[in-house]
Amino acid sequence: MSVYYTLCFLSAAAMMIAFVNHKIGKMQTTIAITAGSMVLSLLILIAGHNDWFQLTEIATKTVASINFEDFLLKGILGFLLFAGGLGIKLPHMRDQKWEITVLALGATLFSTFFIGIGLYAITLLLGINFSFIYCLLFGSLISPTDPIAVLAIVKKLNAPRRISTQIEGESLFNDGFGLVIFVTLFTIAFGTEAPTVSSVTMLFIHEAIGGIIYGLALGLLFHYLISATNDHSMELLLTIGVPTAGYVFAEVIHVSGPLAMVVSGIMIGNWTRFVGFSKESQDHLDHFWELVDEFLNGVLFLLIGMSMLLFEFHSEDWIMMAIATPLVLASRYFSVLLAYAGFRRYRKYNPWSVRILTWGGLRGGLALAMALSIPSGILVVPDKLIDVKEIIVVMTYAVVVFSILIQGSTITPMINRAKQAEEKMQEAEAEIDQTESKHIEQ
Repeated sequence: MSVYYTLCFLSAAAMMIAFVNHKIGKMQTTIAITAGSMVLSLLILIAGHNDWFQLTEIATKTVASINFEDFLLKGILGFLLFAGGLGIKLPHMRDQKWEITVLALGATLFSTFFIGIGLYAITLLLGINFSFIYCLLFGSLISPTDPIAVLAIVKKLNAPRRISTQIEGESLFNDGFGLVIFVTLFTIAFGTEAPTVSSVTMLFIHEAIGGIIYGLALGLLFHYLISATNDHSMELLLTIGVPTAGYVFAEVIHVSGPLAMVVSGIMIGNWTRFVGFSKESQDHLDHFWELVDEFLNGVLFLLIGMSMLLFEFHSEDWIMMAIATPLVLASRYFSVLLAYAGFRRYRKYNPWSVRILTWGGLRGGLALAMALSIPSGILVVPDKLIDVKEIIVVMTYAVVVFSILIQGSTITPMINRAKQAEEKMQEAEAEIDQTESKHIEQ
């Protein structure tokens, strides 16, 4: 079966699960698709193990025929990040620019080293030969919150504006910076040349700063192209050029394509939307990209669930999976807590902010794609042929599944309480304003 046929069948399966959930389950769509695909994978594995019917080999080959890393990192990621950038409200982001910057850069770096050091200490205690650079590599790929999962699940719950802006903005930007950190550590771990401080710094600057500058240039180019026509269909068609040719060219010149997509999406969503598009296109822009986003998300989360078929789980893998999730949650909590210790010196925040940003810092397909890009063959447990890639992949999968299924499905009560707290804060501020105005009048 060709990859195209496989994707067609997977798309149909994702739409069917979404339809059944809409009629019966009423769960959030991406959570339902992930859970449904995992249940299907388990049934296939159980049936194959008990010789009921032989679908395991066929299903495994079908899923393996799609290179998950290429499908996401070199395929649909540009579309999903561009769509996310289009939905960002720039005035809200300006209000939270320092918070987003600190969370996207500082918190991601802190979390990378927190996880790296913690994982290294635990593996030493367990007697597993897992080098510190590999521990840091896992920290770098799992620390950034996944914009695809965050935008698909958390954004639709209508959290208070500041919390929503922080978690959306952070996920969009730390995704790009996280990839740059991962590439840097990947080069150190598996590169043929000995890295130096200057070479690592130049790599980071070229990828990150280059990605932002390229995104600005790309957004400007398509702004003028869209402004040059009044044809409704052509205007929407031109927007597809950004995450297709624009994303591919970023790979050619070795700058961060994800950061470029976010920057150009924000430009077109906040500038071109109002001065470049015709009235008809303004009305249809969000609907068009929401449809693209929903479709690609469905296929992606189905693949995340069915990726279970590709793994062989050893006892050491189960131990590392049990360690990974609480370690990642702890790193997320402390990184957000430290950031807010500084934020609160200058501004008041919703009392539920730290808890929501911790529990709502979801991980998804991006982390799994980076984990799958790690080369095989570097053995950690030689007698069982367990290598670095296997351990990092199963740990990543455990965190991603817990993040989507557990965190994503239980965050709603926190957001509801945050809304209530926000209302009380607004009432208190209104009372203070009234009291101050009375004193002024007197």
